[in-house]
Amino acid sequence: MVFSSVVFLFRFLPLFFILYYLVPGRGKNLVLFLGSLFFYAWGEPVYVLLMLFSTVADYVHGRLIGHFRGKRASKGVLFSSVLINLSVLCFFKYADFLIQTFNAVTGVSVPLLALPLPIGISFYTFQTMSYTIDVYRGEAEVQKNLLDFGVYVAMFPQLIAGPIVKYRDVEARLHDRKADLETVSDGMKRFCIGLAKKVLLANNIGELWVLVSEMNLRQMSALTAWVGIFAFAFQIYFDFSGYSDMAVGMGEMLGFRFPENFKYPYISASVTEFWRRWHISLGSWFREYVYIPLGGNRKGRIRQLLNILIVWMLTGIWHGAGWNFLLWGLWFAFALVLEKLFLGKLLAWLPKAVGLVYTMLVVLVGWVLFALETPGRILGYLRAMAGMGGGLADTEGFYLGRQYGVLFLIAVAAATPLFDRAAEELQKTRTGPAIALYRFGEKVIPAVLLLLAIAGIVDASYNPFLYFRF
Repeated sequence: MVFSSVVFLFRFLPLFFILYYLVPGRGKNLVLFLGSLFFYAWGEPVYVLLMLFSTVADYVHGRLIGHFRGKRASKGVLFSSVLINLSVLCFFKYADFLIQTFNAVTGVSVPLLALPLPIGISFYTFQTMSYTIDVYRGEAEVQKNLLDFGVYVAMFPQLIAGPIVKYRDVEARLHDRKADLETVSDGMKRFCIGLAKKVLLANNIGELWVLVSEMNLRQMSALTAWVGIFAFAFQIYFDFSGYSDMAVGMGEMLGFRFPENFKYPYISASVTEFWRRWHISLGSWFREYVYIPLGGNRKGRIRQLLNILIVWMLTGIWHGAGWNFLLWGLWFAFALVLEKLFLGKLLAWLPKAVGLVYTMLVVLVGWVLFALETPGRILGYLRAMAGMGGGLADTEGFYLGRQYGVLFLIAVAAATPLFDRAAEELQKTRTGPAIALYRFGEKVIPAVLLLLAIAGIVDASYNPFLYFRF
């Protein structure tokens, strides 16, 4: 059940919130937990048991760590928790990939398990691991109520594709939260904006990427290749950030405050800045639970660069079981290492426009590695981008540019703080007409976007969520 579906918008969501608001006090956690299980079981009826297993396992491990706090046994319990979580994740996500690799290297024919990937397993596994680690460190209290812990793990707004929420960030609100009319209104507006990003921008520009990615790469012009990879860059941004906006918005409607996951990454003037703005909750997780424990930048430059390499190899692998994801991680590790060594200082000295162009080039090459699975397709597409396929330009490229030109302009504007700054200027002006215009836009624009998105959902057949497969 995806957020941009008729079933979710017109059946599940209104019925859930009516029941949620009607039930008083502590009963809301039970409604939220059962509603989240139903939401997950709609698409994964069997794997809901796997999520419940992870929930119970980490709840028990958290209690045991609290019981043995200050003793050596607590470290053994933590190790057990991490081992169980990673074993489950690796089995379902990487078993077939490892079998395929083994077969290719050895020539042996071991049958594949052919297990479907449980939706959202990478996200909720990292959440439950952060809980036991934080309890061990003394940065979070032991949760003694299994229902409350179940709500933290299974909460449907961010269960499937994040943002990754640390337990300590929502701990207090699991017990006591309020959602007044202003908070609910803000959450609804945020949800409408996210839905519009997904349906009106990501879905429509994603159709262009599907069209280009299926073309003959040997005959593809550089213009067509660049149009295609820009389309994918906007598709994955509006797809994922739109989902995050909807998750944050529904969190507000429930009385929670989830962390922001995107801060206009395509305006970054360095790759380092890009990754401070893109999928912020994942970057924060790897920094806090992998990079810093490895030593971070505290043990010299060589160790720091090695730590960056390790973190980005793991980041690539986290995204999927494929060599292209490993290459994607290594590509960004290489760029980040160069910036740590000398390039970062050079970019800070050069005009910002140079940094913007450089960062966009690195990111777009990264998206080629991310989007295409086989080395042949990756190399073929990079050759086409360099004009080594069907030349620099052709009628196909110009036609696609004209057909999607307006959509690209809207996407560029929506991927920058342009609209936010316009709203801020209206607020700062404090004149009657400016404030009236601001209040009118604040109320009318989300409603119009919602109506347009609903029309798009009813009319469209292309409606994937890219990060569901991670």
